[in-house]
Amino acid sequence: MYDYFYGAESEQFSFYRIPKVLFTEERFKNISAEAKVLYGLLLDRMSLSAKNGWQDKENRVYIIFTIEDIMAAMGCADQKAGKLLHELESKCRLIERKRQGLGKPNLIYVKNFVTPLESRFLNRENHDSGEVKITDQEPLKSRSNNTEYNNTEFSDTDSFPFTSFREDHGQETKRSDADQRERYREILSGNISYEILLQDYPLDRDILTEILELMVDTVCTTRSTVRISGDDKPAEVVKSQFLKLDSEHIRFVMDGLKDNTTRIRNMRQYLLATLYNAPLTIGNYYRSLVSHDMSEGFI
Repeated sequence: MYDYFYGAESEQFSFYRIPKVLFTEERFKNISAEAKVLYGLLLDRMSLSAKNGWQDKENRVYIIFTIEDIMAAMGCADQKAGKLLHELESKCRLIERKRQGLGKPNLIYVKNFVTPLESRFLNRENHDSGEVKITDQEPLKSRSNNTEYNNTEFSDTDSFPFTSFREDHGQETKRSDADQRERYREILSGNISYEILLQDYPLDRDILTEILELMVDTVCTTRSTVRISGDDKPAEVVKSQFLKLDSEHIRFVMDGLKDNTTRIRNMRQYLLATLYNAPLTIGNYYRSLVSHDMSEGFI
């Protein structure tokens, strides 16, 4: 039986961003709902590509999202995945694909459908009298509350306010820190299929428990930064990354621990770095294994 939401607890999940205008503007009416959801998935991947500097010579951000990725994310067959990509590219030009050749995956450019004029005036009022000259030095005196294009559309909804549970919202049902921690433990445990991992790794219960508790510690931290591989990362970014981890990422971390032949001096820092980087490195790791097996004639 599921519980009710209390106070700001509805903000505890990470979300994909699907701009509301895709559902409200006439120019997008002929696009299927599934294609719009896929655009949201691609848009979510864009933020990660931007953070990692995936840009071409013209500073245009691109992503790599294969047919297999779409099949897994959308729960569809390869033919359907290809059809959705074709719809976004040919029917509404919301994406552009660039072939790399040599068996490499296509690059995908997710298009910004907001026109330059719209982009320039999104957060400004319409002035009715006289000609308004806009310069870089002009102060932004007022903001528009046009809900079609304001920050409810383009904010990073993965970075939800974790500290909101600590604020006083006037709710009599305010949770204690212990309750908050337990709730995140339940969420993270479900995300990574913790009980199944315990069954699959019966001799590694301690390390799996350490991984889960480390994830809970990180998500519940009140610090503004988290140190990863010697660098101070914004805590909200790290928390968001950890909430996206699933069982395959944990299996990848476990495989890395088994394959590691050097002494790990600081297990906590090692796990923090490995967990944080898992979504970025897991693909290359398994591709290299496949390439190795092919070269050895196992495939």
